[in-house]
Amino acid sequence: MDDLFAPPAYDWKRLAPGFLKLRRVSDAIFWLIFLSIPAVLLLIFSERWWPPVLVWAAALVIIGLRFHFLRRSCASWGYVERDDDLYLTHGVWWRTLTAVPYGRMQLVEVESGPLERLFGLASVTLKTASPGTDARIPGLDPAEAARLRDQLTELGEAHASGL
Repeated sequence: MDDLFAPPAYDWKRLAPGFLKLRRVSDAIFWLIFLSIPAVLLLIFSERWWPPVLVWAAALVIIGLRFHFLRRSCASWGYVERDDDLYLTHGVWWRTLTAVPYGRMQLVEVESGPLERLFGLASVTLKTASPGTDARIPGLDPAEAARLRDQLTELGEAHASGL
């Protein structure tokens, strides 16, 4: 089954290690805020102290479980630049392999939001003629994102010239 998602003749490039840190920080912030709202409401409207403590304990358990599963999720991301197309793969439970032909690429974007910049990361998004095959590679080193943008743009122009 793994051969379906990893052609043996190619080495997969993986995401930058900072991507796992970014995902962990953003997940921790989300779950702490999301579960602090009911905890604070319970603290205000309940005469007992232990229900809010249980909610915050649940938040810590959820964050711990997410940290464990995020390691595998981030490690599952990869891409391969082949002669005629770019392969992207990701997913632990539901694995996905996307092949994006260079000749079908219409736009290559590099993005870096505030948290991504804080962790020294960028993302590359590929827009194609079909909205179903648009692809995104998150968590790249900015130098690798710029190299990939230039390489994909060049390959896209070279392969589209034959149309």
